[in-house]
Amino acid sequence: MNIDALSVNTLRFLAAEAIQKANSGHPGLPLGAAPAAYALWAKEMKANPANAKWDDRDRFVLSAGHGSALLYALLHVFGYGLTIEDLQNFRQRNSLTPGHPEYKHTIGVETTTGPLGQGIANAVGMALAESHLAAKFNTPEYKVVDHYTYALCGDGCLQEGVASEAASLAGTMGLSKLIVLYDCNHITIEGSTDVAFTEDVMQRFAAYGWDVAEVTDGNDVDAIATAIAAAKQTDKPSLIKVNTQIGYGAPNKQGKASAHGEPLGEEEIKLAKENLGWTYAEAFFVPEEVKAHMVSWAAEGAKKEAAWNEMFAAYRKAYPQLAEEYALWHSDQLAADLLDDADFWKDEGNLATRATSEKVLQKVAKVVPNLFGGSADLAPSNKSVMKEREYYSKENPSGSNVHFGIREFAMTAIANGIAVHGGLRPYIAGFFVFSDYMKAGLRMESLMGLPVISIFTHDSIGVGEDGPTHQPIEQLAMLRSLPNYIVFRPCDTRETAAGWYTALTRTETPTGLILSRQNLPALEGTGKGALKGAYILRDCEGTPDVLLMASGSEVSLIDQAYDALSAKGVKARVISMPSWELFEEQSDEYKESVLPKAVRARLAVEAAADFGWHKYVGLDGDVICMHGFGASAPAGTLFKDFGFTVEHVVERALALIK
Repeated sequence: MNIDALSVNTLRFLAAEAIQKANSGHPGLPLGAAPAAYALWAKEMKANPANAKWDDRDRFVLSAGHGSALLYALLHVFGYGLTIEDLQNFRQRNSLTPGHPEYKHTIGVETTTGPLGQGIANAVGMALAESHLAAKFNTPEYKVVDHYTYALCGDGCLQEGVASEAASLAGTMGLSKLIVLYDCNHITIEGSTDVAFTEDVMQRFAAYGWDVAEVTDGNDVDAIATAIAAAKQTDKPSLIKVNTQIGYGAPNKQGKASAHGEPLGEEEIKLAKENLGWTYAEAFFVPEEVKAHMVSWAAEGAKKEAAWNEMFAAYRKAYPQLAEEYALWHSDQLAADLLDDADFWKDEGNLATRATSEKVLQKVAKVVPNLFGGSADLAPSNKSVMKEREYYSKENPSGSNVHFGIREFAMTAIANGIAVHGGLRPYIAGFFVFSDYMKAGLRMESLMGLPVISIFTHDSIGVGEDGPTHQPIEQLAMLRSLPNYIVFRPCDTRETAAGWYTALTRTETPTGLILSRQNLPALEGTGKGALKGAYILRDCEGTPDVLLMASGSEVSLIDQAYDALSAKGVKARVISMPSWELFEEQSDEYKESVLPKAVRARLAVEAAADFGWHKYVGLDGDVICMHGFGASAPAGTLFKDFGFTVEHVVERALALIK
C-alpha cells in the first residue's frame, strides 16, 4: 500500500474509531471524503502545524461540520498537537474534540461549523478578507498576503440558501483564491438526494461565475490534487465536484443513509479494515510510515513560514509604514483615543439615530483604517456608507465599502468569516426587522465571540407607513436572548457614539446598534454614562416615588413625562437603558444606585415586545410596550394609537404609586 493510500486509511479509521468509542457521530463523510481532504492537506495546502495561526497560512473550512472526526484525525496526523487521547475523548465533556468543530477551542479549527451552508459563507468572507488585505499591503516585490481559502462541503451544504447567496456574491466579486471541494455522495439523512435535490450543481455554480471541475473517482488522490492545482490558475472561485461514496469501505453501510449519523459498530469497522487492506489490529493506530511522512510535510510547512518571515523582514525595511499598518490592522488596538475625543461625542442635534450613526461612522472611518463592511442593499436608508472610501469590487479590491446585495443571511456569515480571518473590523447593516433572516449568523458570531458590528435601523413602529411587515416588535427580545451579544439602542447622538465606542472596543463580543428611522431630540445629560448600559438621566431630591426607564426613542417620552409628573408633585427618576447587557456587567453597587430595590414603583416604556422587562420592573412594576404587531400609518399616529404618549405614561406611573 503506497503512502497516500496508507495515510488516507489512517484518517478513515482514526475517525471511525473515535466515533465508535463515543458511540455517537457521523462516520459516513470521514470514510468517503478522506482522500479529498488528504489530497488537499498533503499536496496543496500551505500551512505550518507548529504555528497554526501563521498569518499567511491557507485556511481550511469543514463546512460539513458534522464530519468533525475527519478534521480531528487530520489535525492529529498532520501534527497540530491533538493527541490520540483527544481523539479517544471525541464528543466528551471538556474534550478538545467536540461534536462539531469549535473556533478558539481546538487548535487548527478556523471557524465553528455545523449549521450547514454557513461554512461556505464563512469561507467567502475569508477569501474576501484575503483579497482586500492583499490589495492594501502587497507590493510588486513582496506578496505578504498570498493564501487560499478552501472549504469542504457536502450535498446538504449546497441545499442551504445561505450557501447559494454567498456563492453568488463570490462569483460576482471574482474571489479566485476560494476553492470549494464538493463531497458529492448523493446521500442525506432521509436517503438519496434525488428525493429533493436533482439540480445540476456544476451548472448552477458556472452560472454564478465560478470555475467548475469534476473528479469522477473520489479515491483518486492524485486526480483531486491535480484539480486543486488547476483551480489555482483560474481568475474565478472554483468548485471541484468529487464523486464519493458515503461510508466508503464499510461493506454493509457504504452508499447508505445509515452511514451518515450513527457509529458503524465494532464488527463493521473490522469488516471495513479487511475490505480496505488495513492489517493493524491496534485501535487508534498510526503507522510509522505515516508518521515519518507527516514529519516531512510539517518540515516543509515550517520552511514556507520561515521564508515568509524572511520576506516580511525585508518588507519591513523597504516599506516601514506599511509594515507598521499591517501590525496595527492585525491587533485589537484602536488607532485613536475615542473616549477622550470631544468631536466623537459631539451633539449633532435632533436627528434620527440612523443619521447620527452615519455621522459617527464617518468619524470612526477616519481613525479605524481597517473598518470594512456594508449593507444588504439598504445603504441609502441605513446610512452605512463610509463616504470617503471606495467600494470593493473585482476590479477594485482595495475598496472597503461592500455591496452585499439582498443577502442578509449570507452577509452575516460572510462577516463572520472576515472576522475569523483577521486583519479587518467587519460591520454589516440592514433593517432591524430583517435580523430574523440574519439570526443564525448572529448566533454563530456570538458563539465564536466575534466582534462583528451590526447596524440595525428602522427599529420600531416608527417605521410608519411600511406597516407591520417592516416594523420590528419581538426582535429586541430575540437579540437580548442571545448569550454573548451586546444590544445597544441609543436615544440620541451621544448615546449613538457610546454604542459605536462599545462596539469598537469589544474584542470577543458582537454588537447590534438598534437605530431609529424617525428624528429624536438631543437630550440633556446623555453621553458616556451610556457605556454602563443604564444610567440616571434626570433625578429628584431624595428617594424617587417612581422609576421611569426606557431605551431609544422612548427615552425622550419618559423625559417629558418626568416634567408632567413633577408638576403633579411626583418625584420621578428618568433612567436611560440602551444596553441591558452592559448594565448587567456593572457592580451590584452601581446597579443598586440606578435601580434601588427599595423603589418598587417602576415603569418601563419601549415600542417593542415587553419580554424581558419584568426583570427590571419586578412584580409591582408595569410596562408600556407592544403586545401585538404594528400597523400601516404615519409614525406619530401609531405612537399615539399604541399608547406611547406623555399622558399615558403619566397615567400608568400614577397608578403605580397610589
